[in-house]
Amino acid sequence: MPNSLSQTIAAHIVDARFEQLSSRAVQMTKYSLLDAIGVMLGASGAGEGCDAFAQIAIEAQARHEATILGYRQRTSAALAALANGAMAHALDFEDAFDGAPVHPNAQTIPAALAIAESMGTICGREFISALAIGCDLVCRLGSCLTANVDDYGWYPPPILGALGATATVARLLKLDQRQTLDALSLTLCQSSCSAEIKHNPQSVIRSVRDGFASHAAVIACQLAKKGIRGFDEPFEGKAGFFNNFARGHYDRDKLLHELGQRFDGEYVSFKPWPACRGTHAYIEAALQLKRQHQFTEDQIASVTLVGHRVQTMLYEPQVSKRKPQTAIDAKFSLPYTVATALCHDEVTLNSFSSNALDDARVLKLAQRVSFTVANDSHASDNATRGQTTINLVGGQRFSIHIENPLGHPSRPMTESAVLCKFEQCAGLARLPMGDVSRDGVIEQVLHIERAKQLDQSLFGLFHN
Repeated sequence: MPNSLSQTIAAHIVDARFEQLSSRAVQMTKYSLLDAIGVMLGASGAGEGCDAFAQIAIEAQARHEATILGYRQRTSAALAALANGAMAHALDFEDAFDGAPVHPNAQTIPAALAIAESMGTICGREFISALAIGCDLVCRLGSCLTANVDDYGWYPPPILGALGATATVARLLKLDQRQTLDALSLTLCQSSCSAEIKHNPQSVIRSVRDGFASHAAVIACQLAKKGIRGFDEPFEGKAGFFNNFARGHYDRDKLLHELGQRFDGEYVSFKPWPACRGTHAYIEAALQLKRQHQFTEDQIASVTLVGHRVQTMLYEPQVSKRKPQTAIDAKFSLPYTVATALCHDEVTLNSFSSNALDDARVLKLAQRVSFTVANDSHASDNATRGQTTINLVGGQRFSIHIENPLGHPSRPMTESAVLCKFEQCAGLARLPMGDVSRDGVIEQVLHIERAKQLDQSLFGLFHN
């Protein structure tokens, strides 16, 4: 009798080997790891809402198993995953998979770091394998959906990410196929994120959302390892993931195509700007048009943006998107990010400080930025492409279309750019690392496959 969908995925999680990864998949997984560590360190000092998660983890006085990045304090693996997971997306600077509504490492890496540090026996090759398996699963889950789960009231990134994080932790804990199914089931029992997350501009939940997913993955796998039984079909069951969240709208063949032969972490995009990936085509276009044509913001009559229907969430409600009240809402705002690029010739982490959110020049120009959905926009289209038109007061018009924003695999960031980004983010940590430790993290991550054990070689550096 052929394996069920869930059994096939669980068997892959258990059986996949480092040797199946292409050299590019290994390299990109290492970049994702370094990028995520940098972003979490930066968020420990500059991320909205993160300190509450860290303080809960610290105040629990739990076992000293894993480090809260940027705080140099240790707590239980589950609580470290909670705190670090909250920091993974808080700057909205982590990697993305442009083909799907996911950030495939924001939940996976915090959970993996917590478990690996708590175990103290994980070698570098096994760590990279586990990360690649989890990231790949998140990308596949997002890509195979044939309906927008947002239409059913769900917010996909942390939900899908929790399942990928579970795959990674299950692999690190060496769960067997039955236990892996159990862990995926137990995560499904904990994993939820309402699409209402998009509609309250005062809330920072959207910033820290992935802490819940990372925590759920660790708890689920720990319970499965202790023998708590789950379901046989957490993915395709009558009330499993696909039927529950997507009403059965998914492509099974696409989910399983080249499973174990292709790992989609090879195709992630790294962010050059700390904002929602959906803003990047427009930020890039604004910077390019201004550089080419040398106009000032006072000369701009209006800015017209055209793109995928999913980007509507970055434009509505117009009142709050044109004057965002929180950093995370500003990062999810087309008017604010484009106006910032045009006024200041850059979009950086400083662009979302409390002072920046009150910048009169930016807010004035944001009122003149509009967005419309492209006539040919379909659910299967590239959701990160965009058309930007600058209309000047004198009647001149400049326009550009960006199909794949900078950072896409077809237009990748260089290694030096990835390293520079890491150093900039790490420098914002609540308790910044010394130069030696920061350089040590870079060295350890870029050669992690050589490590026999990731105890002091990597994790010890987080305390210095």
